[in-house]
Amino acid sequence: MAESQGEARARLRCSEIMTRDVRTASPEMSLRDVGAMMREGDMGAVPVVDDGKLVGIVTDRDIVVRAVAEGKDAFTPISEAMTSEVFSVRADDFVFEAIRLMGDKQIRRIPVVTESGELAGIISMADIALEIEDQREIAEALEEISSGAGFWAKK
Repeated sequence: MAESQGEARARLRCSEIMTRDVRTASPEMSLRDVGAMMREGDMGAVPVVDDGKLVGIVTDRDIVVRAVAEGKDAFTPISEAMTSEVFSVRADDFVFEAIRLMGDKQIRRIPVVTESGELAGIISMADIALEIEDQREIAEALEEISSGAGFWAKK
């Protein structure tokens, strides 16, 4: 019996849809430098890597809420604004696992790491939507992540 296109897509691995060429920051880079990197690359999030290992992720919102709103100057190290509790997946994990984690943790991007914790790539909601746009369950999961409804309903 032939496999349907939906069944084939359901078994996609994270490595098949992740963005591999990811610009990264180091923990000592300044808020200003990372902000400029975000502007030039039209990015809303930058993984933070130290000695080859993923140690955090910083979003444009992190910079505003954890640095600017706290009165920190532009030369403050990004390590003071980054999120160090990073949820990630492995390249050979199924895309559904990434989606589930994104929904549970209310995150829009998820780093893909190697067994040793090195950054291999990143998956965004847009990457998932482009690959699996006709999957109703995924569309509903992405909608829940975007709306925050799932997060606010949890007590």
